[in-house]
Amino acid sequence: MPLRLNQLTGVITDRGSKYAVSGGPATSRVAVEAALKSLKKDKKFAKATHNTWAVLPSEGAPLKGDDGEAGAGMVILRMLEREGRMDHLIIVTRWYGGKHLGGDRFRHVQDCVHAYLAAFPV
Repeated sequence: MPLRLNQLTGVITDRGSKYAVSGGPATSRVAVEAALKSLKKDKKFAKATHNTWAVLPSEGAPLKGDDGEAGAGMVILRMLEREGRMDHLIIVTRWYGGKHLGGDRFRHVQDCVHAYLAAFPV
């Protein structure tokens, strides 16, 4: 049975790029891999340009993945740290729209995480 993730789609659209955010409980790299596998069962997410993620396990080191969007995993990780959100994975998905966003992409990642945290409080 696939892992059930909370999800917000169509969070941001900018210069053709589209963003969504997903998340759910995770305490280890194994849980993260299971969540990513579950997310990518949806062909739309499997074809996304980037699925960046982070989780703060209550035991062990923080985990993050940029999936080609350098620095995005760290943005998510820092936000999780500020919120004190432990054992919860957040994945920000981007479908590249053909135009570079520069530093705006980090603001969009932050906005997606803010939207997720507001929609799915602890």
